[in-house]
Amino acid sequence: MAVPRSARPTNRQARVLIVGCGYTGSRLARHLAVEYEVLGTVATKTSLEHLARQGIAAVRYDLDGADPCPVGAEWFDGATLCHLAPPPAVGDTDDRTRRLLASLPGTPSCLIYLSTTGVYGDRGGEVVTEHTPIHPTSDRARRRADAERAIDDWCESRDVRAVVLRVPGIYGPGRLPLERLRRGEPVLTRADAGPGNRIHVDDLVLACSLAIASPLARGIYNVGDGNHASSSEYFSLVASQAGLPAPREVTLEEARAALSPGMLSFLTESRRVAIDRIRAELGFVPRYADLATGIRASLDQCSR
Repeated sequence: MAVPRSARPTNRQARVLIVGCGYTGSRLARHLAVEYEVLGTVATKTSLEHLARQGIAAVRYDLDGADPCPVGAEWFDGATLCHLAPPPAVGDTDDRTRRLLASLPGTPSCLIYLSTTGVYGDRGGEVVTEHTPIHPTSDRARRRADAERAIDDWCESRDVRAVVLRVPGIYGPGRLPLERLRRGEPVLTRADAGPGNRIHVDDLVLACSLAIASPLARGIYNVGDGNHASSSEYFSLVASQAGLPAPREVTLEEARAALSPGMLSFLTESRRVAIDRIRAELGFVPRYADLATGIRASLDQCSR
């Protein structure tokens, strides 16, 4: 598939390819469009049409298939690659990332990868920094850890600046647990729910743009809003601001019988993700450090 004519700049350093241009990627594309020539990739025709309606140049690229990367070396060399595509849904390796790296037509100036703070595993509420050894305990976290290793090896062998942003739960417009609250699904009691971490999508876009723009940004950065409210506090605050009934609280023992393994893992893994490095080195200041403000802004945008 040909690269759209609108995505053919003369300045290679100002090119950004966003692989996996979905919820976060489309917002990043619109944010970067002021200063960069941006091209997104998506896996389906429906997603491609959705981006076209937003005025975002994009091409189809299914990382589960055998097709080569649709972007040629004349466009790609020297550009920034933002890898936002999720790993496969099963297994403990990320074959999508490995397939992407193997198919790239040239060498980017920088590769930005959105990983997860889940690679740290359950820390019982303790603080984790970028120096904390990873200990993924779920398959989804193991897939992310595998992608981090593949990217590190690939970039090191080609002298490409690599930035891994370890991201907690993302919320924002259209990404609040409203349906879960309407279904009356329970949350853990405050006593059983440990510290949590999350980030508003607009703040994540800011973190990505800072990593792209700073030539000194390199390695791993934790990302978050610095607010460690538990998942129970978060759900209750969303319910209150959305005018929904407060969620029912259950003990950890009751949750094991009522919730899916995935949701149980999400609710019980506990850690405090420190964001000191991205603050100090990249000047990251989250706009929505106050969780209530971020939730209200998300609800307001949904109602427009």
